[in-house]
Amino acid sequence: MANSKDIQKVASEIAASSKISPTVAGRPKSTPAASPELIDAINQVFALFRANYHNQYYSAFGDKNESVGLAKKLWLSKLNGFAPVTICAAAEKIIADSEYLPTLHKMLNACRYVGMPTGLPAPRKAYQEACNKRSPKAEQSWSHPAVYLAGRDTGWYMLANAIETKALPAFSEIYQQYCDRIIAGEKLAVDLPPALPEVSQVPATKKYNQQQLDNLKKLLD
Repeated sequence: MANSKDIQKVASEIAASSKISPTVAGRPKSTPAASPELIDAINQVFALFRANYHNQYYSAFGDKNESVGLAKKLWLSKLNGFAPVTICAAAEKIIADSEYLPTLHKMLNACRYVGMPTGLPAPRKAYQEACNKRSPKAEQSWSHPAVYLAGRDTGWYMLANAIETKALPAFSEIYQQYCDRIIAGEKLAVDLPPALPEVSQVPATKKYNQQQLDNLKKLLD
């Protein structure tokens, strides 16, 4: 039996996609044109959902091409940070794991899960690592630069002093943003502090050393 709440969520996403936010000048915001590969991936995903969630699919979208088109447009705009292969793999994972038609929110989480590269710890584990590292933070060894960057942006003072129920959500939100950037192909690095400039040392003269010795003798007299 279809989950009515999930179907209502999908339907509400369709309705939201028909409302285009105007700019200050009153014109719709323009979005970059999607690649043919990305468009094809979205079409494949909806075809998979139609085949696997037949009754739920038609309960959410009906048999009107306009409703499906609006939903595809919304999903295309929200999933454009993921590779087409990741989007298709996420859809297949959802079909294997759930008997219910997914919402866009669930699809986003599935894309993040599937596209997450190896070496990135889970948010809670990353939070614990950021809290336990000694200072100076940038000079420590990190499991991934995203952990350090999320800790830096959250604030080392907050991580050291705030209770977990407050600090963990703040850290996790920032950490997820860095994870999304990694999935999109961005390379991250720990911002090492600049090296101290070299200072040339001039050896003291014999006369200067003798003066310092005389001053020391006077103090001892």
